[in-house]
Amino acid sequence: MPVIEVENLIKRYESKTAVDGVSFTVEPGEIFGILGPNGAGKTTTVECIEGLRRPDGGSVKVFGLDPLRDAEALRERLGVQLQESQLPDKMKVREALKLYASLYRDPADPLDLLEQLGLTDKLDSYYSKLSGGQKQRLSIALALIGNPEVAVLDELTTGLDPSARRDTWELIEKVRDRGVTILLVTHFMDEAERLCDRLAIFNKGKVVAVDTPSALIEQVQSEVRVHFQPSKPVDNAVLEALPEVSAVHTTATETVVTGTGNVLFAVTSALAAQQVIANNLRVEQANLENVFLQLTGHSIED
Repeated sequence: MPVIEVENLIKRYESKTAVDGVSFTVEPGEIFGILGPNGAGKTTTVECIEGLRRPDGGSVKVFGLDPLRDAEALRERLGVQLQESQLPDKMKVREALKLYASLYRDPADPLDLLEQLGLTDKLDSYYSKLSGGQKQRLSIALALIGNPEVAVLDELTTGLDPSARRDTWELIEKVRDRGVTILLVTHFMDEAERLCDRLAIFNKGKVVAVDTPSALIEQVQSEVRVHFQPSKPVDNAVLEALPEVSAVHTTATETVVTGTGNVLFAVTSALAAQQVIANNLRVEQANLENVFLQLTGHSIED
């Protein structure tokens, strides 16, 4: 039985339809991603799942329960890290955990949770003194303090530097390893590709695809680009004549060959026949950005 079931969800704000017929399910134990640009309806969808907003159409079930009607029963089973949250500047980490733990009948051990999240040495630090990454770790701790079966994490790494983002990814994987199902909202392609077992791609309030990252990438018939620096000049006509090659572009520093199929083998074989060494060889293949562009006609930044 799916942990979360969203069927034909609709949410309007006056004349604007923010979520327009969204459907997907989240299975136990997986990291399920919701990927899309700002304004695509991601946060509105998870707020309906959390019981913070009332849908205008469709249905949402969490463990078979209605998030609005059965809010009390779900409170112990659903942990939430909101897109934006703040604590009082002078509240200590210890005080925040004690406050949140008091809301649950069987809370997690705060010290054990902080040790897992690398915050033990910040127990008596004020919230205002924490770095951005430490605040995010604390927000995860507060989302998990009730020992939830499902954690909803909304734009968890926005505003973090690359190092803090990678650290946070490792934390999310550790949380999943504890048996917690995770619903992750993000607009970062690399984050979705790294973490998610499956994901739903959102665009303009609709779900345009649901699958594993690898399966989505395989569906995109994107061309492969082979970059290299030839050890001596190469006649581009030789490469252009290869059936796998669609284009060859040469700059002052490198040659880029675009093609399909086993274009890498075709190019390297042709170069070897001319006794040319391909230095600094690298291959660019399809990724989630290519998927999003093909499905929506624009990049996620647009």
